[in-house]
Amino acid sequence: MIKYKLICKNCDFKFDSWFGSSKEYEKLKKNFFLNCIKCNSKKIEKTLMAPMLINKSISKDSNEINFKSRGVNKKIKEYQKFIKNNFEYVGENFAYKARSIHYGNKKEEKGIYGSASSDEMKELKEEGINVGIVPWAEDKTN
Repeated sequence: MIKYKLICKNCDFKFDSWFGSSKEYEKLKKNFFLNCIKCNSKKIEKTLMAPMLINKSISKDSNEINFKSRGVNKKIKEYQKFIKNNFEYVGENFAYKARSIHYGNKKEEKGIYGSASSDEMKELKEEGINVGIVPWAEDKTN
């Protein structure tokens, strides 16, 4: 769909109209199917139109989304801080360490966190090891 601002060359009346496409507008104009809604003249032309630009930084929906994402990011960072302070980081060895704790070394007092592939996570769950995925936001401050 496309919206054009039209003007009647007979009475200078300006009005808007929607068309399926620019080709559809041209076809209707060529066959004299366009007429002025004020004087019924067939002398209709397109006028210059300024595009409608949306400034995302002041758009209501955008502000709401930015506000919500800041809240989500803040909550994720709070969880990250809690995890870093209360769990041991094991990096890429997460699956190995999780199995080690589950199958024998139960005297580990501190939980662990790290990274594992989706296949490793699936295998851990199949073995009955309680694991979960926590969203992690990269710290972009330098």
